[in-house]
Amino acid sequence: MKFFIDTADTAEIRDLASTGLLDGVTTNPSLVAKTGRKFLDVVREICDIVDGPVSAEVTATDHETMLAEGRKLAAIAPNIAVKVPLTPDGLKTCRVLANEGRMVNVTLCFSAGQAILAAKAGAAFISPFVGRLDDISSDGMNLIDDICQIYSQYDKFTTEVLVASIRHPIHLIESAKMGAHVATMPPSVLRQLYKHPLTDSGLAAFLADWEKTGQSILDA
Repeated sequence: MKFFIDTADTAEIRDLASTGLLDGVTTNPSLVAKTGRKFLDVVREICDIVDGPVSAEVTATDHETMLAEGRKLAAIAPNIAVKVPLTPDGLKTCRVLANEGRMVNVTLCFSAGQAILAAKAGAAFISPFVGRLDDISSDGMNLIDDICQIYSQYDKFTTEVLVASIRHPIHLIESAKMGAHVATMPPSVLRQLYKHPLTDSGLAAFLADWEKTGQSILDA
């Protein structure tokens, strides 16, 4: 499974990219607005930090303007994935950009039917929002299971399932068990994956025993 982080905070991105565990980044207008910086400057910097896909979202709602914005975003760097909403105009834009050889991330997916449309439109990624479904007392993980099952039936579907709106590690683990290709999450969720009380207590015990020996590996 590929790990993307969902942020426009370039300091966070640099820190997590240094671990070697980061495969890409997703952004949206809300995340970029929090930085207080110019949209294109932020996206350009992120593309310089990571080699993997960087999702940058259009802000228009009509096809012609979406397409113009998408082409401008894609020109920033070869690893840009143009992010479009799952609307008729968004899918029309996806089809054109995909035909031009550009990566497209179709976002705001909330049904398996929508995911089928995105795959047929040539999306590189489909972004189902599991947390937002959970918020309305629906089960977001059922959607991931449905999409993964459907996509696996058709060799011509090359769209990767990019699980979005992840709220906690269980969302990620369950998605991985279902065969989702990508998980995008806030940096805090990625850091939670490291944590386990038995790891902490085990390390503390090892270090205590080592200290009693009075030895140093570096001084040996």
